[in-house]
Amino acid sequence: MMTTKTFRLMWNYRYMYLMLLPGLAFYAVYKYAPMYGTMIAFKDFNILSGIFNSPWSDPWYKHFKYFYDSPYFESILRNTILISVYKMIWGIAPGILFAILLNEIRNQKFKRIVQTITYMPHFLSWVIIYGILLIFMSETTGLINTWIKGFGFDTIPFLTSTEWFRSILVSTEIWKDFGWNAIIYLAAIAGIDPSLYEASKVDGAGRLRNIWHITLPGIRNVIILLFIIKLGHILEAGFDQIYIMYNVQVYPVADILDTYVFRTGLEQLNFSLAAAIGLFKSMIGLVLVLVANKIARRWGEGIW
Repeated sequence: MMTTKTFRLMWNYRYMYLMLLPGLAFYAVYKYAPMYGTMIAFKDFNILSGIFNSPWSDPWYKHFKYFYDSPYFESILRNTILISVYKMIWGIAPGILFAILLNEIRNQKFKRIVQTITYMPHFLSWVIIYGILLIFMSETTGLINTWIKGFGFDTIPFLTSTEWFRSILVSTEIWKDFGWNAIIYLAAIAGIDPSLYEASKVDGAGRLRNIWHITLPGIRNVIILLFIIKLGHILEAGFDQIYIMYNVQVYPVADILDTYVFRTGLEQLNFSLAAAIGLFKSMIGLVLVLVANKIARRWGEGIW
């Protein structure tokens, strides 16, 4: 009886289920199917023998121990967490603030122009952005250092200095994505009941009061949702950005798990080590998401 009812319901909504198929196929092919490859982390993988014919590691945690015993383990893990946390802390607020400011603009034409200009950098590759940074921040030919030199001061090695590099990483990511992130918050703001603003206006509340007591509570669910998702990727500090921008001089503050995996795991064909570190990252991310969701549920705002 239940099966018949379920099939009848699915048939009634068959077109919606068909629309789900591309998304389900993507996750099945690119997310779930490759999971069998995680066994490489517990094997001495040989590319000629294949995954199943390669011998098991002895002991089974051999590659995890190799990474843990590496002299770079502590610095790499610290760099990864610090850069991710910096991006998380400084990257969430600009999108929220910009979405609120855009929402307060009454001139719709001006609002669309500003929004279009601010989310366009999201579509620029990090190669292009690094080229822009070289134009402005190069120690020898950069525009900023040219001005500094013109005023009689010593040039600043922005892109090769351990003091400046993390700040540049975080600030460029904020500039690149704050306009794009604001789209999500604008959609959440659009879902707030307009009658709440009308009632507060009757009570004499100004714009700041409306923002504090209506807008921010109205998008709280979205803020918590995005925070939990970002927390699950805390060990992914942005491989594309860092790999393009970093150099030997800034390894002590910029070398992260993904760049270490690329150099020692993939360039040296140590696929087992790369898989072990990837599994390590995934497990840490899973634990953080579960813990963050459990904490958020205490305020009734969890994902599930």
